[in-house]
Amino acid sequence: MTHGMRTDTRDPRLDGGSRRGRRDTASHYALLPLRVFLGVTFVYAGLDKLTDSAFMQASGAGSVGDLMRSVRDSSAVPALVDLALENPPGFGYAIAFGELAVGIGILLGLLARLAALGGALISLSLWLTVSWASDPYYYGNDLAYLMAWIPLVLAGAPCLSIDAALRARRRRRSGR
Repeated sequence: MTHGMRTDTRDPRLDGGSRRGRRDTASHYALLPLRVFLGVTFVYAGLDKLTDSAFMQASGAGSVGDLMRSVRDSSAVPALVDLALENPPGFGYAIAFGELAVGIGILLGLLARLAALGGALISLSLWLTVSWASDPYYYGNDLAYLMAWIPLVLAGAPCLSIDAALRARRRRRSGR
């Protein structure tokens, strides 16, 4: 086996002429709709919180403080809600900026696995607190978001991403 520059330049994923080629192309881009959906949703959620003056308050209608107090006794982890209640506006800003960072990271494909892990942790914390008491459980959307993040935690952003571009650049520089 020789090591050096590859002479085959054909990418089988982009061979649209064969059934196998279309299947490879579909597999290659399979996570893209999930990335776009979760990215746009989390950017929107973060911006929605940041632009809602009532949400970032410790108390009052529509505030993060009132939301946390209303779910405290029905949450799976009341200690997590108590921690949020120590500084409701601070918690609200942390969630909003976290959602923004996760959404932008997954849309750009920048540190995509880390962004997806952040999204999964946000969804997990919201499931264990805010939507835990949903009955039946599938009415609470945070569990579905948690499950949606897992493929992106495992696979990252293999195409149309900054991570993929950086990987390709490293490969070119190393001569592989």
